[in-house]
Amino acid sequence: MDVVLVPIFAILQMALGLLIWALIIYVALGWLIMFNVVNVQNAFVAMVNRLLGGVLEPILAKIRSYMPTLGGLDLSPLVLIFGVYFIQMVLGRLAIKLM
Repeated sequence: MDVVLVPIFAILQMALGLLIWALIIYVALGWLIMFNVVNVQNAFVAMVNRLLGGVLEPILAKIRSYMPTLGGLDLSPLVLIFGVYFIQMVLGRLAIKLM
């Protein structure tokens, strides 16, 4: 059984790592757009922003619905990163236990 589950856990770990990097890129791109460092008129910037927003905004919106408002400060990406790290640690411990 561990022959199948350990590689599945490894793939899930990689997918969660990609999710964290996508979130970091999305937040950084949002800051760059907000401070007019990059232009949304650029097709590549618009495509990346639309793609990452389409993937991450439903998750972040769900987290925002449970969080209190803190003025203009949005901590939902940080909460998501902590949640993903927690899931990665749990998957790592399960993979170790199965070996």
